[in-house]
Amino acid sequence: MVVGGEYWEVKMEPGTEVEIGELSESISKLLLESGMARATVKGGGRHTFEVRANKSDAVARTDGGVFSIASNGNGTVAVGTQEGAVEFLGKGRVVIVRAGQQSIVRPGQAPTEPVSIPSSLLLKVALPGRSVVNRSKLVVVGTAEPGARIEVAGKMVKADEKGRFETTLKLKEGKNGIEVKGYSVGALEASSTHQIELDTTVRKTTIDKNLWGTQKK
Repeated sequence: MVVGGEYWEVKMEPGTEVEIGELSESISKLLLESGMARATVKGGGRHTFEVRANKSDAVARTDGGVFSIASNGNGTVAVGTQEGAVEFLGKGRVVIVRAGQQSIVRPGQAPTEPVSIPSSLLLKVALPGRSVVNRSKLVVVGTAEPGARIEVAGKMVKADEKGRFETTLKLKEGKNGIEVKGYSVGALEASSTHQIELDTTVRKTTIDKNLWGTQKK
């Protein structure tokens, strides 16, 4: 949690990186390197709160309200507003993201037209069709809503501008519980739980020498 006096506070999700920029009586500026943060701004028109995103010209700005902002650190930035209204800028275009709406900036593009926050978060995960594998490295791939924050087995994984993500896990011998979680700037959550068993033991192969019944017992 980062607190700016009586004017604002920012709660950061695990793995989020921010830098404090300008701090004055009239404006506060933060740089979001990557991750997701939720800001509550109580400026009342007296103070402006601004968040810029790393590797993007996207800027979210408000003087009052509650909003979430997420960045994958590679130019994809999403904003969702829960209360009030947020100015979202990029590539010379400004959109107003009002309560219950979200917008996204993709690399080299302007903010999309704000749309209503969906009722649920899209999260799809692809894993091997077999529940028992014999290799300790497991590749997990999936898709989510662009701009969503993804966790695989408790670790943050970056998704691209289309919401696609991929990571490699190291399995332990025996049963492994794998949980994939998604969090959107619209304050939505989704999860997908899977069970994969790693069995690297080599089983002996026996051959029935009297398979055809030609030998006398």
